[in-house]
Amino acid sequence: MSPDSNPVGSLALHFLLLSLLAVGGANAVLPEMHRQVVEVAGWMTDAQFAQTFAIAQAAPGPNILVVTLIGWHVAGAAGAAATTLAMCVPTCVLAYFAGGVWHRFRHARWRRVVQAGLVPLTVGLITAGGFLLAEAAARSWVAVAVTVVAAVTLSVTRINPLWMLALGGALGGLGLL
Repeated sequence: MSPDSNPVGSLALHFLLLSLLAVGGANAVLPEMHRQVVEVAGWMTDAQFAQTFAIAQAAPGPNILVVTLIGWHVAGAAGAAATTLAMCVPTCVLAYFAGGVWHRFRHARWRRVVQAGLVPLTVGLITAGGFLLAEAAARSWVAVAVTVVAAVTLSVTRINPLWMLALGGALGGLGLL
């Protein structure tokens, strides 16, 4: 049986490995997730990946929903369960044990140095994911304009992101995106 005929095992392996690199959450590994799902395995198109991410972000709940939706898209309920468990279980176990060690060395200089290095790295990973999604969503000049307006507005104001979600949904509902 080829991995394409039953991709659940491949999904689980991909997301298990990604879970160990997800410093800063699932969004930090979004570029690698995209590479695996769209470019390597061909399970989704750029547009489907961006739409899946948008649905996951619009839904209440954790950011990890994108992983569940990707699994669902590729292999139904078994894929959703496999990706969610593969992404969550290893990191939960690792966080449990590493958290104790991390707390034990809370006054160590090396810990502050490592933590200071992880902050910009995590910001860079999440920003790279944002650029990747913006490229995938930029299917028209209106979509590019909405992306730029949303990014600038949310960066410089304290407007609730739900207003931007409502605006995007309305523009999409009117067929403008």
